[in-house]
Amino acid sequence: MTVSTSPTVGAAQGLPAGRYGMSGLIRSEWTKLRTVRSTMWTLGVTVVLGIGLSAIATAETRSHWTPGNRFGFDATRTSLIGVFFGQFTIGILGVLVVSAEYGTGTIRATFSAAPRRPLVLAAKAVVFGMVALVVSEVVAFIAYFLGQALLTAPAIHSTLNSPGALRAVAGSGLYLCVLGLFALGVAVIIRHTAGAISAFIGILLVLPLIVSALPSSIGNEVERFLPAHIGQAIVSLHTGPRSFAPWPGFLLLCGYAALALVLGGFLLVRRDA
Repeated sequence: MTVSTSPTVGAAQGLPAGRYGMSGLIRSEWTKLRTVRSTMWTLGVTVVLGIGLSAIATAETRSHWTPGNRFGFDATRTSLIGVFFGQFTIGILGVLVVSAEYGTGTIRATFSAAPRRPLVLAAKAVVFGMVALVVSEVVAFIAYFLGQALLTAPAIHSTLNSPGALRAVAGSGLYLCVLGLFALGVAVIIRHTAGAISAFIGILLVLPLIVSALPSSIGNEVERFLPAHIGQAIVSLHTGPRSFAPWPGFLLLCGYAALALVLGGFLLVRRDA
């Protein structure tokens, strides 16, 4: 007696045909991201902080404007001050994209359905990166236009045609996106929500304090490599003498994010879920 091995047998028994691919994983990760309540809350806080705090800063600057404010005043950076608060919420969302599944144990179901773990991580990074980029750029441009509208005469204001303004506004959105991907990589490495958030915030807030306590000859050289310092250079029209230029600094930040994701991917394969 012979047993048929034709493809129709598998189809008749309801077995899935073919293998999963990147497009399917991206759809799956998009469904996860948009259906989790924390995503909407975190993105909402990012929008409120990014736009609201920038509006408050520019309105306050205009109400207390004096002729002496003209010297060294950066209208573009002032209108983007909310970006420096939005970096925390975007980073927290990047952490939750990974750590939430570890916390609930659903990561095991994810890896059972898609055993190729690096591909799962790539799908998470693509989906989160696109969402973070769109939200960050929208927030940056709205904050900029609103801020410049509030900086009425006699206060100095800028336009996108001003030298470096478009680069600073678009760059601030890119900065938030890449910083979020860095946080996602940290979460893959640590796998614990509280630990990953603590590490991410420590890198942004605590590490600069440690560096500032070093002798100036050492601290000034180390400071330029810190993510927060790179972000300030990207958002500002004029960089300090010891800072990286905006685009080289941005490439360095991309390197940090890539390193965290690659190391996270390596550990993802080596460790149990």
